[in-house]
Amino acid sequence: MKERLLAALAFAGLCAGGAVRLAGHAHLADQIWGVIAALSVVPLGLAVLRSLKRRDVGVDAIALVAIATAVVLGEELAAAIVALMMSGGAALEAWASTRARRALHLLVERAPRTARRVEDNAVTEIDVDSLVPGDLALVLKGEVVPADGVVEGDEAVIDESTLTGEPLPIVAKHGHPVRSGTANAGDAFKLRVVRPAAESAYARVVELVRAAEVDRAPFVRLADRYAAIFLPVTLVVAVTAGVIAGDARRSLAVLVVATPCPLILAAPIAFVAGLSRAARVGIIVKGAGAIERLGGTKTVLLDKTGTLTLGRPQVERIVPLDTVEPLEALRLAASLDQLSSHSLAGGLVEDARRRGLTLTFPTDVKEEVGKGIEGTVDGRSVAVGSGHWLEERHWHGAAQAAVSLDAEGSPGHARVIVGVDGRVAAAILMGDRLRPGAEGLGDRLRATGVTYVALVSGDAETVAAAVGAQVGVDRVYAHQTPEEKLEVVRSLKGQRELGKVAMVGDGINDAPALALADVGIAMG
Repeated sequence: MKERLLAALAFAGLCAGGAVRLAGHAHLADQIWGVIAALSVVPLGLAVLRSLKRRDVGVDAIALVAIATAVVLGEELAAAIVALMMSGGAALEAWASTRARRALHLLVERAPRTARRVEDNAVTEIDVDSLVPGDLALVLKGEVVPADGVVEGDEAVIDESTLTGEPLPIVAKHGHPVRSGTANAGDAFKLRVVRPAAESAYARVVELVRAAEVDRAPFVRLADRYAAIFLPVTLVVAVTAGVIAGDARRSLAVLVVATPCPLILAAPIAFVAGLSRAARVGIIVKGAGAIERLGGTKTVLLDKTGTLTLGRPQVERIVPLDTVEPLEALRLAASLDQLSSHSLAGGLVEDARRRGLTLTFPTDVKEEVGKGIEGTVDGRSVAVGSGHWLEERHWHGAAQAAVSLDAEGSPGHARVIVGVDGRVAAAILMGDRLRPGAEGLGDRLRATGVTYVALVSGDAETVAAAVGAQVGVDRVYAHQTPEEKLEVVRSLKGQRELGKVAMVGDGINDAPALALADVGIAMG
């Protein structure tokens, strides 16, 4: 905000001084330009001092010397022009960086702020930081788990995709540990808190993001790399010119000419133009440094779920197990699943509609959250769920059908068994598909100059390896927690032959690695 204000003042002052000068008040015009120059010297001087403390000398130092010298010699117009160039470039960079920085922080803004504590059969809404070990919390359907704890009661259906990347929910039995940051994908359940929210898994991820952002080296403009040599040479030439000519204004001329105003202003303008072009195709860029670092990227790390894959289960195959036609089995199952709260139900219903199947409204519906659902569709008795659940409800052969499918070895797939009129009719295999264009991505990246491509996923080894083979990566890192993903980035950044490291991810579990990588690419 202050950069934009200073740039606006510099522009307005330069125009006002010009108008006053044309009106015949030269002295007043010089005063206006002098004020503008003086206003720019203060923040610019502070910035240069901070750089010198880090033992950095940038092009800003040349501009500072030029502005100060111009003011001392009474050349206020020259000082105001240089000040406008500097403040304008800084404002453009600040605007672009502020706008794009929000993209990364959206990954951690979903942290719960309140929790529901159960005391004496009453539910009270409290600040999440007030939860202490031993408290009993109520987590409603769709809510984010506020703190680490264990399930109290029969069971809960938990969506862990934000922390593990795995799109398929798990069924957590009584006493099963549940981490904060995951979501309740089933009915409301009670959680016995085991550690405060400030020490929970989600809080650790947020802290890792903050630490990783601090750990990243600041962006250095190309011109700044040579300023340490250019500045003393410029000063020597300027002093020499002034001495030889016997006129201090010759020294000022050298300083003004040497100030890389075109670079200072043109680089941000070029960056903003590139940012606007990228925004039209759905890319938000965080800071000019990201673009420069991307050009030197030699290592690309890819998350799996939601990055290489679509992040939502879809029907992959229908296996007929009886005389019911596969598409009819899907239609009946999807009709029943219209009333299901299970995360797989949406994908099943969506697939049936995409195939043009006509769904009807079921009746007499009963569901056991996380296990299965049964009811009547078009006068037929239909059940959809796990093989074990159907077997328990006397749909004989359901458990054996599920075991047979497991023996086929399809990692990362969910098996949905469909029963119709007392017989096991079909099995529906659901999985997370690759995004269009993800297959063979490794080869295409290597064709652009990338030398190392790896998959870094929270999924099991078999699932990650299968996706890695389709994408064409050099290595697969499986079972990776947010902390371990961060360490992968840190270790690869330490290997100079691998160049700049880019991390591509989409979830909370990727946020620390995205922040630490030379270039973090967050999928929307």
